Amino acid sequence: MSRAYIGLGSNAGERLDNLKSGAAALAAADDVVVVGKSGVYDSEPVGMTDQPDFLNAVVAVETALDPYQLLSLVHKIELDHGRQRITRWGPRTLDLDILLFGNLEQDDPKLLIPHPRLKERRFVLEPLLEVDPHVRLPDGTPVNKLLDDLGDSQAVWRSGDL
Repeated sequence: MSRAYIGLGSNAGERLDNLKSGAAALAAADDVVVVGKSGVYDSEPVGMTDQPDFLNAVVAVETALDPYQLLSLVHKIELDHGRQRITRWGPRTLDLDILLFGNLEQDDPKLLIPHPRLKERRFVLEPLLEVDPHVRLPDGTPVNKLLDDLGDSQAVWRSGDL
């Protein structure tokens, strides 16, 4: 079994319901056990800023799936929730990103691990640390150091529970 952390985001439709349903779909999947869930965080959009604010969360899972199988699963869950990949960084009903997968470092165009923008996003780092305050990147960097390095940039506020 491998420990993986998955980021969830939604800014279209019933955002909180989308996150809860996405987390439930992960928990219901074969060979996946949800072992931790963060609270829900509100954040302003990044990249394409002319869109509604996001709700974000992180779940920790133990899985017997390999990284590509987990990627296929999260893509299926996104599609089941009406995700359409039309505009990069555009609005979405449900976005699931593999943030970390064990101590794996992978540079494949289909799957980059750790997530390539993990270090830049407070809306990912805060819920990730809530799930596991001692989590580290595969190179040993403590995630709490990444959050400290961001300083006060990016407005994020905890707004509820997953």
